[in-house]
Amino acid sequence: MKRIGKGIKTFFRHIGSFFDKWLITPITKLILKIVEFFKDNAKSVDRIAGKKSTLIVVSLLLAFGVFLLIDQESSVMIDQYAEVLYDQPVTAVYNEELYVVEGLPETVDITLVGQRRHIFLAKQSPSKGVTVDLTGLKPGNHKVTLEYSQRLKSLDYRLDPSEVTVTIYEKVSETRSLTVDILHQDNLDSKLYIDDVELDRTDVIIKGAEYKLEQVATVRALVDVDEISNPKAGELTLKDVPLVAYDEEGKTVDVEIVPKTVDAKLTITSPSKEIPVTVVPTGNLAFGKSIESIETNISSVTVYGEQDAIDKIEELEVEIDVKGLESDKEFNVTLKKPKGITEISEKTITVNVKVSNSTTKEFTIDNIVFRNLADNYTVQALSEEDTKVIVSVSGSADIVNNVDASSINVYVDLEGYSVGEHEVEVHVERSDLRLTYTPKTKKVKVRILEDS
Repeated sequence: MKRIGKGIKTFFRHIGSFFDKWLITPITKLILKIVEFFKDNAKSVDRIAGKKSTLIVVSLLLAFGVFLLIDQESSVMIDQYAEVLYDQPVTAVYNEELYVVEGLPETVDITLVGQRRHIFLAKQSPSKGVTVDLTGLKPGNHKVTLEYSQRLKSLDYRLDPSEVTVTIYEKVSETRSLTVDILHQDNLDSKLYIDDVELDRTDVIIKGAEYKLEQVATVRALVDVDEISNPKAGELTLKDVPLVAYDEEGKTVDVEIVPKTVDAKLTITSPSKEIPVTVVPTGNLAFGKSIESIETNISSVTVYGEQDAIDKIEELEVEIDVKGLESDKEFNVTLKKPKGITEISEKTITVNVKVSNSTTKEFTIDNIVFRNLADNYTVQALSEEDTKVIVSVSGSADIVNNVDASSINVYVDLEGYSVGEHEVEVHVERSDLRLTYTPKTKKVKVRILEDS
């Protein structure tokens, strides 16, 4: 032990001798020489220091030193840079099965402040983004702070907004029935018709705050015709049809729908029917003129549309205005689609009308038809005169001369009439559209009786 202690003392003695010889002693000698120099040359030093050129040189040296110091600090300040990251998504941590959160922004803006290279590295490195931890918060209003996870500590960041007030609700659920909305149906081939839509389920579950669920009037499956590739008659299935909840005003309601989508089976048909074209002249021709003939380039067309509309339509009426017409004329008419009809095989029709001098002939009609009489009533004419009607028929001589009295339909409309005696108006059907039918007997008297 004594040897070890003696060795340690020797080691430290050598270190002390080294510093004394090479550091302390030389510095002490240098200071003493400087002091002695100034003592021996005090007057010369004062004389040199008092010179204007000496002061200028010293000032320049000091200014240059200060410049270097400030330049180094300003370089650090100038290298500071700011960049804004817009629309960064916000992720909330909470129990989504039990609660609904409102008031939380979907995105925020982040301002990064620091040196350019650090900002570049921050943008390249992965980050957990903007988060807010709502774990443990109960239903009600809460002011919470948004956090941005950034690994580079050399950067400062600011969130806009950084604090928000959120409202937490308990999540409730209800079962609702599904309805169907067909979107962009006008884009479907006009000869095709969506006859039926069958969903793979009829009910869904909606979840959310109780007040939100009370706003939901309907939940609809949005079947988009544009999603059908190469539509044609038959059955097809659309996958993942989105579901949307609406209120009574047709505005969307933000609730969770389970499931989010359904499958829809569509039945596409192409109902059609061939029907005759009937030309109906409107207006009165020039005085003394009548229609001799009406000819068309097509006599029938095929119509497409809803099945109900197809079943009801028996003919396609085409109106032409012959008011004041006194000579032959050709009409080019665009065909109009009746209600429920989506397509007509022809777009236009050409109508040739021939005009000739008019003649008039009177006919006595004794078979008056009573229409729209209630089932529990009967009707009879008050006198023999009321059983006959004189009808004036005007038109081309060749046509009028071939008219038979039995082809003229005279009727009275008794809709709304009850028991008693009534004077009712006489009507004549326009059996031949080339002719004009005018009842010279305007009204007849009838008696309505109630069946016993």
